[in-house]
Amino acid sequence: MVERLFRTLKGIDILVRPMHHHQEKRVRAHLFLCVLAYDVAWHMRQALAPRLFDDEELEQRRHTRDPVAPAQPSPAARQKKASRLTVDGLPIHSFPTLLAALGTRCRHRCRVTSGLDGLTFCQLTEPTPLQQRAFQLLGVVFPVNRNVISTQP
Repeated sequence: MVERLFRTLKGIDILVRPMHHHQEKRVRAHLFLCVLAYDVAWHMRQALAPRLFDDEELEQRRHTRDPVAPAQPSPAARQKKASRLTVDGLPIHSFPTLLAALGTRCRHRCRVTSGLDGLTFCQLTEPTPLQQRAFQLLGVVFPVNRNVISTQP
């Protein structure tokens, strides 16, 4: 697990860049933040496993399979990879592509330029069914899409 952590830190998941810190406390803080990011990513992968290509039964099967033989995917994982769809018909993603899909939900701050000087409002983009389900799995609750109007610039 520790080797996988360092491979992930240096690989494409977390992208730890070269450190240019000259003080020990800054190097320690940088590594702490990297390990914290890995921990958050690990928990997200666990929660989002139904939306990912990951084998959800791997941990349960680990205790009963031969430790020397190569691991075989479960029938449910084979089905998920073959159909490329979840049970509810949404597409399966890799972790980076799912994060990219979740990243399209945003909050726009709009300013009215004609007539009402300084009037602004915020508007949320409508979540897709994939985003709704992923946010449910993560336990993230977003407010209903309502416009918030402010007269501050």
